[in-house]
Amino acid sequence: MILAAGRGERMRPLTDHTPKPLLQAGGKPLIVWHIERLVGAGITELVINHAHLGAQIERVLGDGRQFGATIRYSDEGTALETAGGIAFALPLLGDEPFAVVNGDIYCDFDFSHLPARAAAMATSANMAHLVLVDNPEHNLKGDFGLHDGRVSNSVLSPQHSALTFSGIGLYQPALFAHIPRGTKAPLAPLLREQIALGKVSGEHHQGIWVDVGTPQRLDELDKQLYALQNV
Repeated sequence: MILAAGRGERMRPLTDHTPKPLLQAGGKPLIVWHIERLVGAGITELVINHAHLGAQIERVLGDGRQFGATIRYSDEGTALETAGGIAFALPLLGDEPFAVVNGDIYCDFDFSHLPARAAAMATSANMAHLVLVDNPEHNLKGDFGLHDGRVSNSVLSPQHSALTFSGIGLYQPALFAHIPRGTKAPLAPLLREQIALGKVSGEHHQGIWVDVGTPQRLDELDKQLYALQNV
């Protein structure tokens, strides 16, 4: 599932007429970078949620055939926040663990090992697996600790500093099953509850990751991607 329902308030005026995941960097929309990377990793069954200007997203991406994917859409009408949006899309996501990717990030994470990790999660007690990254300038305190592949709500020792949640994760459907369909619900409280129960694994991605939260970051990413293409 690719999350594409956010309003993108901090990106205004760019998002007044264009949904944030369709903003371009390096010559293509942010969400297309995800789709191409997922398809390249063999993940071709995709669900995309939307709310703000969602018809544009469907018009640009279509049924996914142009990317070698099958795309189904979860039209929320009004954005339901992350957990609410995932819960709303559960009928499209099935009964097995699934991956979720924020549509407004850029990341060179290798998705190819996620299917095997999801299969292992299906027979474990884990409710989630989070991809964490080094803390950016706008989140220097980080979000979670990580030690021996387990995520913690606090840093366990001075040797293990907090990391930032990348917006990429694997989840058990049961994590969202209690959320009434169509209600707003944030993701962080659900994660912290499961982390406290010892049911969240994680990994540290040390490659490129950008939370494209402001026009300045979008411009910087655009220049970075063009520079990489011209190397």
